[in-house]
Amino acid sequence: MQLIDTDLASRTRLTGMLEAQKARPGQAMDSWFYQSPLVYQTELDGILFKSWLCAGHISQIPETGDYFLFDVAKESIIVCRDERGQVQALFNNCRHRGSRVCEQTPGNRKTFVCPYHGWVYELNGALKSARQMDVVAGFAHGDHSLGKAQVNVCHGFILINCDPDASPIAKEVESIAGPLSAHEPENWKIAHQQTYPVAANWKLALENYLECYHCATAHRAYAKLHTISDLEDNIKQETEEMLARCEQQTGVPGIGDLVYKVYQHADSPGGGVECSRYALYPGHVSGSEDGQAVAPLLGKLQGYDGGLADFQFGPLTFLIVYPDHGVMYRFVPRDQLNTDMHITWFVREDAEQGRDYDKEKLTWLWHRTTLEDEYIIRRNAEGVNSRFYQPGPYHTEYEYACLDFVQWYLARMTEASQ
Repeated sequence: MQLIDTDLASRTRLTGMLEAQKARPGQAMDSWFYQSPLVYQTELDGILFKSWLCAGHISQIPETGDYFLFDVAKESIIVCRDERGQVQALFNNCRHRGSRVCEQTPGNRKTFVCPYHGWVYELNGALKSARQMDVVAGFAHGDHSLGKAQVNVCHGFILINCDPDASPIAKEVESIAGPLSAHEPENWKIAHQQTYPVAANWKLALENYLECYHCATAHRAYAKLHTISDLEDNIKQETEEMLARCEQQTGVPGIGDLVYKVYQHADSPGGGVECSRYALYPGHVSGSEDGQAVAPLLGKLQGYDGGLADFQFGPLTFLIVYPDHGVMYRFVPRDQLNTDMHITWFVREDAEQGRDYDKEKLTWLWHRTTLEDEYIIRRNAEGVNSRFYQPGPYHTEYEYACLDFVQWYLARMTEASQ
């Protein structure tokens, strides 16, 4: 596909397109917002690298020196545990001439050594040694530490923000701490991880997740279990009955609490949190092929209530928690036209594969659903990139979160383009 608007002089057009889109509230975005390299660069600078992103889970780095890499667009970030037990997020660029200092992941290191000229960095990013640089007048080790992103570890999740001035998301997470802590995610472990590449702009992948208008047609197995695939009036009884019993059957006060503070409702531009609980259809207790339990109960939960929890952290990270397992979705841009959907399945840390759960049964539903998503998102991208595409209206109920996202996105882009 021919990319457009590579000339930075087109910033004038960006301003005009943003204002034109704002003048069409309720309408899907013009294809230009998915095609323009200038738009994508503005998103990276003004939105994505100023937002809180989930890099991983503390179970990935339990010991001093443990690390893994978190890549976003063309950037690479080393997430590690230093000698003091603190989690660090270090920019993977040597302070000499920019080489990647770490390539293999995951692993354990005492230091990070640049393979180019041998500069050595401590686990906290401080420059330990720079071979023969003592002959360079005025050279000071303290001036050449690896750059860092902000880190907030919240209930076991490692959230990072590359903007040094960003407000801590940990303060926002406090508003959903009750329902979230009931599942004790800090005591989870990863049962399986898988990356699903999709040939689409990151916004198309995100918008697909934000709505369930497509679920009844594209996700038959999912829709058979989850009431969210239907209109609120049609599943009102199931919802009310689940919320009426959820505290008693799970043993957790407040587990059905609702908090919606994302996108334009968020406390900070790059943050935002959400939690809600919705019902499965009668006879189902978990997200599996047959709707039955596939792992031991999580955290403080004492039973199944026929519901599940839904959480959001920042603009691109989502967590679905059934009483017996969690599924995290992270949408990570690789470039303007390609996105990685990172899916992680969690179980309680003492659960054992083959004894307490079967990985194939645990992952069946969301693996199938994500493969279906890859297909429909890719087809959506092909259509949006057509010269004949004409945006239509969002569904006011099914696609309310898309409407919220677009409003937030246009405001952030306007600010970033000024």
